[in-house]
Amino acid sequence: MTEQASDCGCPEGRVKNEAGKCVMPEVSFVSLVLSLNTTALFHMGELAHPESGRKAVDLELAKHTIDTLSMLADKTSGNLDGQENELMTKVLYELKMHFIKAAEAQD
Repeated sequence: MTEQASDCGCPEGRVKNEAGKCVMPEVSFVSLVLSLNTTALFHMGELAHPESGRKAVDLELAKHTIDTLSMLADKTSGNLDGQENELMTKVLYELKMHFIKAAEAQD
């Protein structure tokens, strides 16, 4: 399945396949990591809710998502290609830095 840019005229989160039908993007390790990254950022108040536009902070959920990514990194250690490993390392580092900043802001 060939995926096109997100401005393909499909509903949000969908892409056109080779037949021109709007479908969900292909499942991949990278898309999973990026999805969890977005979830953690949302729970730290870095991203607004898409419908309400409000930002909410729930550090417990953010920590749970970061812990999930850490567990995934541990379980996949040695089995990732260079790009996947680099993405995981960078995402975890950035999320942990955002978490520290968000936790300090709540004190």
